[in-house]
Amino acid sequence: MIPKILLSFDVEEFDMPLEYDFNISPAEQMKVGKLGLDKLMPLLSDSDFQCTLFTTANFANQYPDDIRQLAKQHEIASHTFYHSSYATEDLKNSRERLSEIIQMDVVGLRMPRMKQVPVTDIINAGYSFDASIHPTWLPGRYNNFHLPTSLYKEEGLIRVPASVSTFCRIPLFWLSFKNFPYSLYLQLALYSLKKQGFLSLYFHPWEFVDISGYGLPNYTVKGCQSILFEKLNRLIADLKLHGEFITLKDFVQMQSKD
Repeated sequence: MIPKILLSFDVEEFDMPLEYDFNISPAEQMKVGKLGLDKLMPLLSDSDFQCTLFTTANFANQYPDDIRQLAKQHEIASHTFYHSSYATEDLKNSRERLSEIIQMDVVGLRMPRMKQVPVTDIINAGYSFDASIHPTWLPGRYNNFHLPTSLYKEEGLIRVPASVSTFCRIPLFWLSFKNFPYSLYLQLALYSLKKQGFLSLYFHPWEFVDISGYGLPNYTVKGCQSILFEKLNRLIADLKLHGEFITLKDFVQMQSKD
């Protein structure tokens, strides 16, 4: 079977500066998020691959035409309603609002910052799968070394973990992509793809525009704008030689049939 590559983007308001006590207005957060999505549009228009866009309903409410257009090629999944705040009802409300905008059922969830919420809440909100699991350790956020690195079920909910390296569980997420030498990152990703049979990587559109003026640490802004965009295009081209890009929804459905 051809290995599957699950590329996803968290399409959201750019609120990360708030974590570093840098004041940024809701309007500016939305503006930067949209600039990032616009930067990715040439890539997202490539008919050779599909990806999953975990989108906040708040962002989709601001730019419904863009989200509706992207849904014609890619999967739209929920990133809850707001990126900076959360209430249990946001799970159902965001799924229903996104479904209304794109006129298709929304079945996948990723919580902002991989926040963990009760599985029963996710199931009751109508989701088929959750991609909020990062089976690694991130200081100050979570320690998930005990969790599986492959697709698994929890209380009947399918969970799709983000990919980590085959040794030491080094996270292969957006910060690693920014800061690791490209050859090292690609090698780690290919090892994981070969071992697991799938590779789940996630990024944010706002990474690909200039975010250097928002009080963020250097390691979070490294290579922003065109350099990082070119690096992402290179990664996609290299990964195409080793697997097939599909949406998380299609991957989950495929695994459920096996």
